Amino acid sequence: MVFVKGGKFNFGSNTGLEREKPEREVIIQSFLIDKNLVTVQDFRNFINASNYTTEAEIFGNAIVYDDSINAWQLVDGADWEYPLGKIKKNAPNNHPVTQVSWNDALEYCRFCDKTLPSEVQWEYAASERGQKKNQLFYWGNDPIVNDKYMCNTWTSGYPNTIGFQDGFKYTSPVAHYKANSLGIFDMAGNVWEWWQEWYKEDYYSKSPVNNPQGPEDGSHRVLRGGSWNSDTSALRVDYRSEFNPLPKVRDFIYGFRCVSGSN
Repeated sequence: MVFVKGGKFNFGSNTGLEREKPEREVIIQSFLIDKNLVTVQDFRNFINASNYTTEAEIFGNAIVYDDSINAWQLVDGADWEYPLGKIKKNAPNNHPVTQVSWNDALEYCRFCDKTLPSEVQWEYAASERGQKKNQLFYWGNDPIVNDKYMCNTWTSGYPNTIGFQDGFKYTSPVAHYKANSLGIFDMAGNVWEWWQEWYKEDYYSKSPVNNPQGPEDGSHRVLRGGSWNSDTSALRVDYRSEFNPLPKVRDFIYGFRCVSGSN
């Protein structure tokens, strides 16, 4: 894990989407955050030690993108080990685990005596303690630097065709792309990340100033960070997902990391 020293921080954006407004100065306590997304191997270790059964395994299916028909569909047998279905290859151990619901992610965190991040923790860490809030992305304003993609994203014809210009059709190995200055990898692209709190569009205007932890209730959970199937607009450090899925949803584009302290 990486230690992130607390401080004052401008949370949200005055120039972004309505659900990202208004920008507010908040005070955040120090915390630890996983430097990497939880990998398939990490999750396998958890399953072997806990005998936990994921919701994809209980329901017997999960959501997969079929590029041959350009559609998302429920696929029988898709789960964290076989995210595209049992007839496809199993997931590489060093890729982020996917096909985990919010509930699955929370159980992993509990087992490790950690929690899912709050929105303010993630945005604070992604923007390098607020130092990169004046940029579109944590590395700058261009998704391509020196002819290289800076993260794993949808690179051609979004949303109708998958591009390989970044080197990957779907997920990429964890820590394949450069970390931010705090030493945290994959804070943009690869997989959307589950967060602790409920989602409410107007939360930013009502959030407390001191270490905000999100609304107390709701029907959807927050996702941040963008994924391999996102266009570049979703890679901004202050971007909030607009399609926030219900907690039981499991999909090949959702993963997570953990935090410890201050919650």
